[in-house]
Amino acid sequence: MTSSLFANKNGLFLFGVFLSLTFQSCSDAQEPGRATLSPSSPPSPGKTISPEREGEDWPHFLGLTHDGISRETGLLEKWPEAGPPLIWEKEVGTGYGAPSVLGRQIVLHHRLDDEEIVECWDALTGKEIWQHAYPSKFRDPYGYNNGPRCSPILTKEHCFTLGAEGKLTCLKLSDGSLVWEHDLKADYNIPDGFFGVGASPILEGKKLIVLVGGQPNSGVVAFDSISGKKLWEAVGEETWDNTETGWPNDPTYRWKGDEMVVSYSSPVAATIHGKRHLLCLMRQGLVSLDPETGKTHFKHWFRSRTHDSVNAARPVVVDDTILLSAAYRVGATLLKVNQDGKSYDVVWSDARNLLTHWSTAIPLDDCFLGFSGRHENQGELRCIDAKTGKVKWETSGFDNPETLGRSASGAIVSKETGKVVPWPFYGRGSKILADGKFIVLAERGTLALVNATTENWQEISRYSAPRMHYPCWTAPVLSRGLLYLRCDDAMVCIDLKKESE
Repeated sequence: MTSSLFANKNGLFLFGVFLSLTFQSCSDAQEPGRATLSPSSPPSPGKTISPEREGEDWPHFLGLTHDGISRETGLLEKWPEAGPPLIWEKEVGTGYGAPSVLGRQIVLHHRLDDEEIVECWDALTGKEIWQHAYPSKFRDPYGYNNGPRCSPILTKEHCFTLGAEGKLTCLKLSDGSLVWEHDLKADYNIPDGFFGVGASPILEGKKLIVLVGGQPNSGVVAFDSISGKKLWEAVGEETWDNTETGWPNDPTYRWKGDEMVVSYSSPVAATIHGKRHLLCLMRQGLVSLDPETGKTHFKHWFRSRTHDSVNAARPVVVDDTILLSAAYRVGATLLKVNQDGKSYDVVWSDARNLLTHWSTAIPLDDCFLGFSGRHENQGELRCIDAKTGKVKWETSGFDNPETLGRSASGAIVSKETGKVVPWPFYGRGSKILADGKFIVLAERGTLALVNATTENWQEISRYSAPRMHYPCWTAPVLSRGLLYLRCDDAMVCIDLKKESE
């Protein structure tokens, strides 16, 4: 028997269970081998999705506005006990990147055997349209799966992807044919990262912004998205050498020349006080760049003193403030950019309020809501006050463990009804915000609908999402009322639209 320690607003409690629901530590995760991919399952009986259904695209990491917030409406206000309709399901290769959706096309970058595959399907049916594959020898040194970590970027003409070994490609969205590519590992002096390449690029106008991580000063590189030509490079020794760290006994950082320059946080662009800022949370901290030239506006040291640590959550911009958050005892900091665009003030900094491991927090009503905790048994959904940084409320996802038991088969059941229930805790979950509610994908495949409020935790519905199992570390994707979920061997499409829609 294994005991897991969880915390909630009532304090600490022990929930001793046989973890036969495929519990495994990250270091034990294995990449399943497959020779072929299974075809998609047919749509639910009697359920046909109209090609004219209204909604918005999700063409890159965290959606149209880069923050996990969708403007879609008309979604189910409560889910059936068995969950909303499953439209299609598909076996896929390994990886942690989310799919991207543009119109009727959905693209996933995944790994199968010794190839990374960029694959495009019909978003409504799951039927294959095209695929582009190339060899990959990447092996995660910590035992995580060996697939790509980044999400594709889709435009009307092109699809951009970045693989775990640093293969940057531009494909035609119409047929998947290659337009241009770069082997970043060959082109730049890039120290090995902990888990391969994992910061999704972004498009800023016609510039493709990539966190390359090259020494000495090519941490961030801008490429012409049409030709693939390098436009500028920045960030590295010139940025961080002799920077004040605020660390006791080690107040100034001395550049060594062999350190990792990037981490796993994707950049984001924002207009603050009329000035465009390219915000890149590197391994050492935040850098604001002029996206046209790569010149530095300002920088802020933000990293753990633990060597084996990463920055992975994206910076969150609200008006003239920027939220930074990380695990590994770093916590969260709120910066306020000054009118000159070249300086800032630290509003607050707290090493214990919000420690986001990889899931980016979402702003709501002068608060930030995010998952905190480095390990699964520390995972909590927390709401913090944006003005003070104080925790308003927190939840592990389940407050009454004494109501649960085990069936003879080992499943977790309700003691009151005897029915099998979804895995009770969120762990290090992911979420998006749509139509006044959070859609939460827990680490072990529980899908929950949570009222979007900063007053307290109000879960409306939950069920075990089909085919989803540990580790579910990829944020949900929503387009035209269809929710797309993936784990390391499956992807599903679920319809969240009301019947009248």
